[in-house]
Amino acid sequence: MNGFYKYLLLGCFAGIAAFSCRAQSNTMGWLASFNTVKLKGKWSLHTDVQLRSTHELAHMNQILLRPGINYQLNKKMIVSAGYAYTHVRGVVANESGYIPDQRIWEQFIYNHRIKPVYTQHRFRLEQRFLTKPILDNGKIKGGKDFYANRLRYFIRNILPLQKQAVFAKGAFVALQNEVFLNFGNTRNLNGKFFDQNRLYGAAGYRFSKAFDVEAGYMYQYVQGRNSNTNNNIIQVATYLRL
Repeated sequence: MNGFYKYLLLGCFAGIAAFSCRAQSNTMGWLASFNTVKLKGKWSLHTDVQLRSTHELAHMNQILLRPGINYQLNKKMIVSAGYAYTHVRGVVANESGYIPDQRIWEQFIYNHRIKPVYTQHRFRLEQRFLTKPILDNGKIKGGKDFYANRLRYFIRNILPLQKQAVFAKGAFVALQNEVFLNFGNTRNLNGKFFDQNRLYGAAGYRFSKAFDVEAGYMYQYVQGRNSNTNNNIIQVATYLRL
């Protein structure tokens, strides 16, 4: 294994050990569908849809819809922009309801291969339009709106379990990590530059060049204003490329 990846893994697991000692824990389930549809020339359409539960699958916590447009700069580089809407469950004084979280996003993707591992780096910038939940006559409503920015860095590695010149079909394992950083108006978030980290490992199967299915475990550490949270997440995801 390349030395960079060894240090990445060691750093991630060391972070988990340190954070787990001082944060409350939840168990959740996520379903995700990531889709890319080629358009004319170097253009393509991106959409992803995600459903996320609360602790122990008690409620639907989030519904996320994220469409976007991609432009292929070359074989390794892609730039994208789009919009995201999240229907988020808010809780005030033990009452719950749903409020919107809307974003505009831009990203740069760099794909490369360190045999036999396929690696993707993604840098995403988000302009977030958020609403604070309030309790009005016993019901949760959207209160004051505010704006904030977030930067995300994502790295994903896919290792096919069969030797192939180009990975077209078969089983694989995936390891990824994503770090989230706040900037601009952080006082309305957690008041900190660091927002959260997501470490994920999965096993999957590529049925063709167009379709993958995978299932795995994600450890999400979220830094709050006054307390931190560990989320233990089972995720099932599909990847469609047309």
